Amino acid sequence: MKFENLLAEVGGFGKYQISIIALLVIPRVTLPFHFLLNNFIAAIPSHHCDISSLDADGILGNLSREERMTVSIPTQEDGTPASCHMFSHPQFHLLMNSSSSTELPVVECQNGWEYDNSTFKSALATEFELVCDRKGLNKATATIFFVGVMVGAAIFGWLSDRYGRKRMLLVSYLISISFAVASAFSQSFIMFAITRFFTGMGLTGISIISYVLCVEWADIAHRTIAGVLISLDWSISTMILPGIAYLVNDWRPLIITVTAPLGLAVITWRWMPESARWLIASGRLEEAHHYLSKCASANNRQHNLRDIKPETLANVIIAEDRGDKKYSYLDLVRSSNMRKLALLTGITWFGVAFTYYGISLNISGFGLNLYLTQFIYGAIEMPSKLVAYVCLDKLGRRYSQAGTLITAGVCTGITVLIPRDLWLPRTVIAVLGKGFSEASFTCVFLYTTELYPTVLRQNGLGYSSFVGRVGVSLAPLVSLLDEVWLPLPQVLFCSVAIIAGLLVLLLPETHNVRLPETIEDIEKTRKRSVCSQLEYQLGKEPFKETK
Repeated sequence: MKFENLLAEVGGFGKYQISIIALLVIPRVTLPFHFLLNNFIAAIPSHHCDISSLDADGILGNLSREERMTVSIPTQEDGTPASCHMFSHPQFHLLMNSSSSTELPVVECQNGWEYDNSTFKSALATEFELVCDRKGLNKATATIFFVGVMVGAAIFGWLSDRYGRKRMLLVSYLISISFAVASAFSQSFIMFAITRFFTGMGLTGISIISYVLCVEWADIAHRTIAGVLISLDWSISTMILPGIAYLVNDWRPLIITVTAPLGLAVITWRWMPESARWLIASGRLEEAHHYLSKCASANNRQHNLRDIKPETLANVIIAEDRGDKKYSYLDLVRSSNMRKLALLTGITWFGVAFTYYGISLNISGFGLNLYLTQFIYGAIEMPSKLVAYVCLDKLGRRYSQAGTLITAGVCTGITVLIPRDLWLPRTVIAVLGKGFSEASFTCVFLYTTELYPTVLRQNGLGYSSFVGRVGVSLAPLVSLLDEVWLPLPQVLFCSVAIIAGLLVLLLPETHNVRLPETIEDIEKTRKRSVCSQLEYQLGKEPFKETK
């Protein structure tokens, strides 16, 4: 008996699965809050050199604020004060004629900066003065966070395959809470960077473990809807985030606020089930039978489990893939088909994550304020989920993944061609690109989960997520390349998305195919199996997988 047959007997998508999704939503709402938090805590408000202490008691003290600004700070082409320079000496003649200020001698700010606090009461840039020649450190905070996410993907992928999904989920809760709170009380940039690294490491454990736990409890017919439902929390939270950031516009309380749901998640963790599929693969048959019994009871299928005892579950997974056999990341490259799968899923994840965060972390330059742009970016994700669901069900996983990723790249490329003063069409195309990039992210989680066998599923998703986070880590730094050539970041995001999307076509289709259980299932050619849950319910002999 295959595990899907057993899952169909106890209910492959009923009240029990809905309760799992509801429990997982609690911690998952924190994910987009933290992943996109840099759009607000690392925003750089308008600023100029602080001239409050310049000759306050002398001749400058007799001038109005506007006049002191005129004689002390040069203006930029758009008429606003320069952000990083001031005149080496007061230029009093500019009070008569300010048109020739660009050719006068300037120096870097001598006494710090004065910030516009009308939008943000406090931000990283104002707290640690991450502006001008330290501007790169402000962008680096996002990279440091996502490097932690990258490391966490590898660590928690391995740990959850070895010690179980549920136990490692609690560990990721505690790590995330501890270091997020610590980051809010940081007294230096170094302390903030270190605590954000470990916060990212803990949060990625929540991300990958919760998704796998959800999909492993869903049957073939409902894997798509389960995968889409569990990802809806991201879209909703993305829309909520700008509202929270608007109300809590100080970066320290903001971090505490967006971390708060994890406190409730720790309390509700006790009701979270372990993956029965993982328990059987690990030889822990008594525990697997316990959770399957709870599933059958919740779904009103108790009668279907009467003849199934813990010892009979030993026939679900072949003996050599159960018990003391331990798997590691090395098993991803020990056979030819696994190596190909690992290479292609890694490239796909890099392209998806690099493009998504390249778009998501760039919410300025569209003629709208940060809060409204972030809300629109979040709102487009809801219809994107619907598009992803329809495509996954009708076109299959492979073409859906390739199509959404390529289209996201094309939209990003089009924004390069539209003049920056035409902000409305640029915003519309950018929002469409954001939508398709979100659809590609929705597809990649489900697709990757279905591609890897049970014994390596968490390792495979952890590895893929690790490679994806490399792309995420690079995205904020790539944005700095606009100083070399303004459209260069968008050109790179566009190119990577299209290339990765084309390579997706080399992966196998997994729609309506049983989840592979062992490495042998991957090495053998699996043809598309079409079977309905009705056959199970009518008592027909389960179909045998075609090789």
